[in-house]
Amino acid sequence: MAAGGSRSRALELYEWNARLSAAFLHDLSHLEVGLRNACDRQLAAATLPGDTHWTDPATLLTLFPIVMRKDRDTGRTRDVNRIPRGNVERARNNAVGAPSSPPLPGKVVAELMFGFWTYLFVDAHEKTIWVPHLHKAFPAGTDRNALNDALAALRDFRNRVAHHENILSGSESERRRIVYVIRLLSSDVLAHVKASSEVSAILADRP
Repeated sequence: MAAGGSRSRALELYEWNARLSAAFLHDLSHLEVGLRNACDRQLAAATLPGDTHWTDPATLLTLFPIVMRKDRDTGRTRDVNRIPRGNVERARNNAVGAPSSPPLPGKVVAELMFGFWTYLFVDAHEKTIWVPHLHKAFPAGTDRNALNDALAALRDFRNRVAHHENILSGSESERRRIVYVIRLLSSDVLAHVKASSEVSAILADRP
């Protein structure tokens, strides 16, 4: 439809879409690393005596306690923190180095997916994670709801880009979301991304 039935224009738009997607992945990678590093630094303060990192079992259960709630769709009661705990446990298993050695904290953090970090900002984690820890990673007065909405939208957008979907429309809004989140995380990272990003140039060069 965007090509108006023209095969040559369709190919031009396909190539443009591919270049734009690659440029967005570059910017999103900086956002993801900045986000996970900021979260890791703040969650380190939650580490309990006897643990060496917040991803160790005792601290992990404190941050993501068993909370049973009824699922609106199925009506069944489920532990709302089972999935994030499972994500960390899998990351720990993947991060084990030599046999019988503990997982390396830095590798555990790197093993955790973008979705894990974005879900730290949902309502369910406000009292256990945002209020005592993660709000310190952002400027005073940062609205958790607005940040959560932006991260949720970027999580969905990243999945679309990674799966080579059509991003011919709405991409300028996603670019602004990336800038919004990175600005909250770090002025240095924002300056680097602005200097190295090709997204704006590619958007302006749409065929």
